[in-house]
Amino acid sequence: MLLRLLVLACFAISFSPLLAKDRPNLVFILADDLGYGDLGCYGCPDIQTPNLDRLANEGVLFTDFYANGPVCSPTRIAFLTGRYQQRFGMENALTYQEMGRGLPEDGKTIADFLQAAGYTTGLSGKWHLGYDHERKPLQQGFNHFFGLLSGNHHYFEHMDRIGVPDLWRGNQAITEEGYTTDLITEDALAFLEKNQDQRFFLYLSHAAPHFPWQGPDDIEKVVEPKKKTWQQGDRETYVAMVERMDFGIGQVLKKLDELELRDQTLVVFSSDNGGHTWSRNAPLRDYKGTLYEGGIRVPCIARWPGVLAANTTCSEPAITMDWSATFTRLGGCEVDPSAGDGVDLMPVLLSEKSLEERPLFWRRKNGPRRKNLDEGRTVRLGEWKLFEPVDGEAALFNLQRDISETRNLIKSRPKLALQLSEMLDAWEADVDQQTETTP
Repeated sequence: MLLRLLVLACFAISFSPLLAKDRPNLVFILADDLGYGDLGCYGCPDIQTPNLDRLANEGVLFTDFYANGPVCSPTRIAFLTGRYQQRFGMENALTYQEMGRGLPEDGKTIADFLQAAGYTTGLSGKWHLGYDHERKPLQQGFNHFFGLLSGNHHYFEHMDRIGVPDLWRGNQAITEEGYTTDLITEDALAFLEKNQDQRFFLYLSHAAPHFPWQGPDDIEKVVEPKKKTWQQGDRETYVAMVERMDFGIGQVLKKLDELELRDQTLVVFSSDNGGHTWSRNAPLRDYKGTLYEGGIRVPCIARWPGVLAANTTCSEPAITMDWSATFTRLGGCEVDPSAGDGVDLMPVLLSEKSLEERPLFWRRKNGPRRKNLDEGRTVRLGEWKLFEPVDGEAALFNLQRDISETRNLIKSRPKLALQLSEMLDAWEADVDQQTETTP
């Protein structure tokens, strides 16, 4: 009951009056496995990201933004549904060619809601939310899809890690030459050009910089399915992948300018989880797959010229599914706000008010196809974070004073730790009960 009241209280924010400007076009750009410290605007010393840095200069940079999960699919399903991924049994990422799991076959996504509200909806890039026909993009609210269904594929030969071809246009498997990052960019540009005269929602979902680590000039590099070469790389290659992605994003921003859509478009950039092997997560602890900050805190930038103040920062704790609530509200969608778990971010971005303090939850569990994971659960409330691993000692961190999670304060704040643990218990009971009744 307490959790329900907290969710309802947060959603009350989302009914502030609509902005004077008409409903905007929406562009959500998602990187894959990008580290918190891998952009110039986040202090990266060795990767050149002029286009994302410019986006930050022209908009709002989030310092305390989180992915819904420490791995791919969970964050993606949370974004498209606006709900905790645990409600759909998506605790972990889909495996290669796994059937029978992903988005509910008869559910509704933000693409469905925006489509019903008059938006043309497009996905350029990675899906990773279901291989079954009814779980594919065109059956989940998208008018257009080009990209890959799996979690990653060869950037030149376009096959997944077990050797299955994985490049699609709509519901049809296709063959096309080119570097995946470039192909995704080209498709996004074509989508914008085609739909410039109508409201659109573009989900630009890059595969980069996820492995296999292949830069745009690595066409001759040996990368074989089911072999160790699939995950062999180095920082230099990773840098090239991020810089090519940034270049493509710059092309998308340029296209919006050329089409005179810049002021009518809200552009959001983020990552699906923390950085992997060659990433830079500094100053955060650990990496993708863990519930330390390095696994879940990610870069996020939002730009809407003339609406959001330029060159500003937001330190409010926010999470991927908040953009779902924000987009559906801005799009004028008929959505019951109490049915979601995220909150509308516009009031805080417009400096009208701060977000009401709310707990944010994460959990990682082993499943039938995922073994030997770092299981555990965590909650953030304000500046405090409680981490309870399945194996090991619970830890309480003050993130405002200790962003790198080096000092466990649980012994000095036992009552707070107990309060947070009880919040976790209530949340788990809620989402697990929901899972039992969700198709």
